[in-house]
Order: sequence, then structure tokens, then C-alpha cells
Amino acid sequence: MQIARPRTPEETAAMDGITEAHGDDWDPFGRPLFDDPADEWLKRVGVVDVGSNSVRLVIFDGAARSPAYFYNEKIMAGLGAGFSETGRLNPEGRKRALSALLRFKLLAEDFRMAPLTAVATAAVRNAEDGQDFCDEVMRETGIKLWVIDGEEEARLSAQGVLLGWPDATGSVCDIGGSSMELASLTEGEIGACMSSPLGPLQLQGLKTKKARLKHIRATIEDMAERLGPHQDRLYLVGGSWRAIARHDMLRRDYPLHVLHEYRMSPKQLRDTLNWIPENDVDDLAARTGTSSTRMALVPIACEVLKELIGVLKPREIAISSYGIREGMLYQQMPEELRHRDPLIEACRHAEQKDARRPGFGRALHRFVSPLFDSAPATRQRVIQAACLLHDVNWRAHPDYRHEACFDYVTRAALGGLTHSSRIFMGVALLHRYKNSRAETRFDPLINMLPEADLHQAEVLGKAMRFGSMLTADLDENIGALNWNPKKKKLELSLGDRAKGLFGEVAEARFQSLASTLGAEAKVS
Repeated sequence: MQIARPRTPEETAAMDGITEAHGDDWDPFGRPLFDDPADEWLKRVGVVDVGSNSVRLVIFDGAARSPAYFYNEKIMAGLGAGFSETGRLNPEGRKRALSALLRFKLLAEDFRMAPLTAVATAAVRNAEDGQDFCDEVMRETGIKLWVIDGEEEARLSAQGVLLGWPDATGSVCDIGGSSMELASLTEGEIGACMSSPLGPLQLQGLKTKKARLKHIRATIEDMAERLGPHQDRLYLVGGSWRAIARHDMLRRDYPLHVLHEYRMSPKQLRDTLNWIPENDVDDLAARTGTSSTRMALVPIACEVLKELIGVLKPREIAISSYGIREGMLYQQMPEELRHRDPLIEACRHAEQKDARRPGFGRALHRFVSPLFDSAPATRQRVIQAACLLHDVNWRAHPDYRHEACFDYVTRAALGGLTHSSRIFMGVALLHRYKNSRAETRFDPLINMLPEADLHQAEVLGKAMRFGSMLTADLDENIGALNWNPKKKKLELSLGDRAKGLFGEVAEARFQSLASTLGAEAKVS
């Protein structure tokens, strides 16, 4: 499927008179590509996903590589309800879907966006009246529905995973109402893609549980053989999988209720799949915030997932909130943009939009980085991101800035960020504005981190708290830190201008940093 876009980057560049190549003067971050006029059209993109169970509009906005959800609306239309008996779209579902699409078209006009890109999946492609529905949508709303086949659906879902994990390796499984897709990823490259009729709405047509389980197992075994070597990680995409993950969080009393990058071991997941049928469905729906329409599909989805992990045998299962809609956005990205770090791009955009001194995060990172020379690359990028976000919550009341920072980073829609890294950044940014983390309301989350990570996050926060005092401009000559961890010596070198800024409060913060490191402090 070829998805139209307003104009190519080359066309935009030509129209805007841009011919020079990017320089490398933005290391270690790289020049933020959302600032490039060639990617201006990606700043607000609307996509519509017409599925078997839901019809959803998502409008992406902000940093092109890691956009925010400017608008997100879902209607549980139920187009595929009863399909296994009739072979046709549900009549009431058609009415609800058409009404939703008309509303989405009008909203896009109000937001002054480029035309919506809309795809329809299993229910529409398999229904004998699917083309008639597409014609009706075009006639009544002007929206062209691209009806994609199963392999294309699997590929777009895999692309959605790549939006959050650019170098992902693993198997991607996307479940909808009427189908289930599998795709293989190896270091960011998409391999085999395939589709099956294992959506819960389809499986409801099998009259006995024994026949249903036999059909599920045989279909998954066939797909697994065609998929190729199984990977250690399984990425789960789709509303039914997310509903199951919410139940896993409930069963485990997991304190961070962010679905994206939520991870489970096969044993944890099996325990939850066995636990759900033992409980009252209405009670679980109320406690997890799951709609009754979605909850009706969960028991059959549990049967599918139990067979899936039994056949694929992954070592880890990760929930991806990014799927086909994000894959449609990824489809429109220039190749250069696809390989950028979504976390850094999003944090650069947040700094540019909200910080008092946009651009200072680079200087601050250079200042604090000698303290973390031995940190692995995965931690280095999180440290970079924290420096970019160190001041985006300055508008909060001074007594609550540390809380605003912690809430911001642990709850934000950021890609490429594990739950432990969210909490690490939260602790660091808390210490950016508060010397102590005692008497905060975040203990259930903070206690999830190992003591060594908590200590390193505190060091980062106090280093940012101190470094931010040494300039009120974008001057990068704010001094330099020299840290000798073996001798436990922390030396601060200051230029003439920075010496004038090294007042009593700054000195106290420097001493606090040295104390946290257990170091002897020296100023020169």
C-alpha cells in the first residue's frame, strides 16, 4: 500500500530554498530533525484505523520522530460482530462506523490538517459487502478507505513497533477483532509477515471450546513454522493484549500504570491468563477500566495468547502501545528520520517548546557527563534525555516542581523508554529541584529501582541542579567537572565568568553533589 503525503522532503526543501547538508555540530545528540523544514509536514498527521471492533482517529503532533498524541478518539463500532455467521459487516456497526468517520473528517477540517489517511483491516476486506461500505464512506465523507491485506497489516504493525524501538529484534503479534498477525523483526528490519483468522470475533463462531483450542493451536503452529527462527522477545500489539496487560498489572499490584514497554515473563503472563477466568468478569472490567465490549473478547484472547507463548516460547513479552496507526506514520517518514532515537527527539522537542533556555540541555549534558564515563550506552542516552528535560516544568509552583518533573517523565507518551528508565529519569529530575526525596508520594515506584540505580539518579539530579546555576545564558563555558572515582576526588574548574556565578547557593549545591558521591571536593 502506498500512503499519500502532502509532499516529499526533497520537494519541501526545494520550495523552502534549503540546499545545505546538516552539520555535525549537534553531537552527541545530532541535529534535531523535527526542526528541519523538510519534515514540517510531519508535525501534524492524522490517521484512521477501521478495525473489526473499533474505529479510531489519531492525530500525531510535535517532534516528527516521536510525536505526541494531539488527538485520540475511539468508537467501538463492532463492524465485525456476527461476521462468522453472516459473512457481512454488522448493520449497526456500519452505521456507527460511518457516523464516526464523518465526525473524524470534520475534526480534521477544523484542525486544518492534510487529508486523513485511513485504512480498513480484516472485517472490511473479508466481508462480502466490504466494497459497498468503502463506496458509502467515500460518498458520505470523502474519505478513501485503503483496504489492506493481512500481510500489509502485519507489516504496518511491525513498523509501529519500530517507531518506539528502531533496532528491535523479536516477533510482533497484533490481534484485532477478526484477525491476528505475526511479523518478524531483526535489528530493525522486517522479515516474514502473515495473517490468520484468530481474532476473537471470528473464533466466537466455533461452537465448542475443544474445537476452538484445536483450531488455535494448529493455526499458530503453522504460522510459527512459516515465521522462521523464534526470537527471545515477543511484542504484543492490539486492544485485547493491552486489556490482558492491565489485568496482569492488577494481579501483580504493579504501581506504574503505563502500558507501553510493560514487560512480563512467560510465567507471569501464564499466571494471569489462568487468573482471569477465575474472577468475576464485570468486577475485573471495573477495576481495570476495560469496556464491556472489549472485556467480552478477553477470555478468547487469553486462549489465543496462552497457545502463542506456548508455541513461540519467548523469554520476555513486551506490550507495545504503538501499532498499525503508528506504522502508518512510520510509513511516511524519510529514511533518515526513521533511524533517529525517538526518546532524544521527543525530549529535544519538549525542551525547545517548554524550557526557559532552549538548547541549554546540550551544555548541561557536557558538564555532567564526566560523572558517568563508565555508564553503558543504554544509560548514557537516558542521561542525555534527562538533561534535555531538566527545566521543562519550571512553570509549576516551586514547592511542587520536583513532583511535576517526576510525574511528567513517568507518565509521558515517550517511545524508546523502559519502565525502569522512566523511574530513573523521574528520580533524577526530582533531585534537580529537591535535595532530598524523603516524604514524597512516589515510594512505590522509586522502590522498584535497585539501590545502585537510585544513587546514580540522585547524582545526576544533583549535578543538573548545580550545573544549571552556572549560567543564565546559552554559554557552554560553564566550567568543567573532573571526577576520579578511585580516589574519590571531585574537582570543579571555573572560568572567570563562572567564578562570579559561584555564589553561596551554588557552592552548597556543589558540596551536596560531592557528599552524595562520597568525594573530596576541590574548586579551581
